[in-house]
Amino acid sequence: MFYSNLEHFKGMSGYDVDGVWYPRVTKIVDIKSKPQLYKFYAEMNNFAASEAVKNKSADEGTKIHEVVEQILLGQSPTLDPEIAPAIEAFTDFFHQKHIQADPDYIEKRVANHDEKYAGTIDAVALIDGKFGVLDIKTSKAIYRDYNLQTSAYVAALAKDLKNLQTRWILRIDQIKTCSKCGATLRLKGGREKISLPYRNGAYDKKSKTCEHEWSPLQGQIELKEFPYWQGDYQAFLGAKKLWEWENEYWLKQVGYL
Repeated sequence: MFYSNLEHFKGMSGYDVDGVWYPRVTKIVDIKSKPQLYKFYAEMNNFAASEAVKNKSADEGTKIHEVVEQILLGQSPTLDPEIAPAIEAFTDFFHQKHIQADPDYIEKRVANHDEKYAGTIDAVALIDGKFGVLDIKTSKAIYRDYNLQTSAYVAALAKDLKNLQTRWILRIDQIKTCSKCGATLRLKGGREKISLPYRNGAYDKKSKTCEHEWSPLQGQIELKEFPYWQGDYQAFLGAKKLWEWENEYWLKQVGYL
C-alpha cells in the first residue's frame, strides 16, 4: 500500500496505546494472500465496481457489528430493515445459547506489549460454560485467516484474563434459499451472488438451469470454536515478521524498529 507520509502510515496501520504506537492486528494479517478476495475482484467488471461493492458491504457489516454489540450490552436497539433478518437470527441465537458478555471487554482495544502489537476485540463471553474471545464476522464463510487474528487477541489477553479458555468465530449473514433446488442468494454490498448446492463432492449442475423460487430474506448464524490457538499464534508472529520487513522504512521512522 502507498503511504503519503508518516502520519498516514501510522493512522492506517496502527494505534497509539498509552503514548506508544503499535501496529494493528488486522493490518498485520493483511500481509497474507486472500484467494477469496482475489476471486471476488476477478468476478467484477472493473476495479471501481469492486471497490463500491466492498465499501458498501463493509458499511453493512459495521451496522451489524454495532447492533450486536448493543445487544451484548443488554440494550434493545432499533433495527434497520436492511439488516433485520441477520439481527433477528442473532437475537434468537443469543437467547438460546444464554450468551453472557463482559461489558468491559466489548469493542475493547487490547495490546501485547511484549510482541508490540494492538487490536480491537469484539467481545469476551461465556458460551456453553466456556469463557473466551468472541469475534464477529459478516462474511460468506469462516476463513482460516480469522484464526491468525483471534490467536493474537487471545495472546494479548492471556496475562490479564487467567480464566480465558477458548475463542469463537460467530458468522452472521442473511440469504434467500431456492425452494426448488436449494441454491442460495446472498445480497451483500448491493451485489446479488447465487451459490449452487454442493452435493456428493460437486456442485449440482441441474441448479444452473433452475427457475429459482426464492424465500424471503433469512438470517444465518454459524458459530465455530477454535480452542487450540498457540499454533495459529506462531503463524501470526511469522506474518508480523514479514509485515515488519515490508514496512521497514516507515517502522524505523516511527521508532518501532
